[in-house]
Amino acid sequence: MSSLDPHRQAIKDDFIKNRGYWMDIWEEMLRLNPDFFKAYTDFSSAPWKHGTLEPKVKEFMYIAADASTTHLYNRGTRVHIQNALRHGASEEEVFEVLAMTSVLGIHSCSLGIPVLIEELQAAGKLNKPKIDERRQKIKDEYIKVRGYWSERQEDMLAMAPEFFEAYLNFSGAPWRTNVLEPKVREFVYIAIDASTTHLYEPGLRLHIRNAIGYGASQEELMEILQLIAALGIHTMTESLPILTQEAAKAKNKKG
Repeated sequence: MSSLDPHRQAIKDDFIKNRGYWMDIWEEMLRLNPDFFKAYTDFSSAPWKHGTLEPKVKEFMYIAADASTTHLYNRGTRVHIQNALRHGASEEEVFEVLAMTSVLGIHSCSLGIPVLIEELQAAGKLNKPKIDERRQKIKDEYIKVRGYWSERQEDMLAMAPEFFEAYLNFSGAPWRTNVLEPKVREFVYIAIDASTTHLYEPGLRLHIRNAIGYGASQEELMEILQLIAALGIHTMTESLPILTQEAAKAKNKKG
């Protein structure tokens, strides 16, 4: 679109003022329905206008949600990495966000092992070892590195100590490099667990509790949820190009 009428230009200017960037896909949305785009601008801008997190941390939340294995929205990941770098984030900080996000697959065990135990127990075939000296050593190391313990992990440790130790080394890597402060690391976990395409309540509760323990405020935690709530707009960013293409084809057929 070569030019915008004053109404649409004002909406575009407001988005850029609040969010600090622009994408071509917004232009098409703005062209088709400026009132909808204005509503989205107001919705997505609220945590930017009234929030307390620094801009690069806001962008970390978008990166975590977009890069999660449950979403993998590469267009958004690229845009928000660009934004985070522009807001002063280092390559190491962004890498750490991605490293923490990449452990999301462990939730297959977090949800699956309790079910496995229940079914083995019902079948009379459960053999769950006790937490012996070796397992206790791994548990102590986990608490030292990650700063907490969850009863959900007790069963994983009991039934597969070698796997749990490998998980400790994998998930603990960002906690050993200490690029981001602990509170921000917990923010990343909150973002991926609260993401609309995951909604993992046990992890969300745990990491909110951990973040509070690291000094997070009510306002900061509420802001993370507001940022992640904008994820639904990807319905538009992925589907609108299809709509415009198919509408053009239909128009040509009629012509």
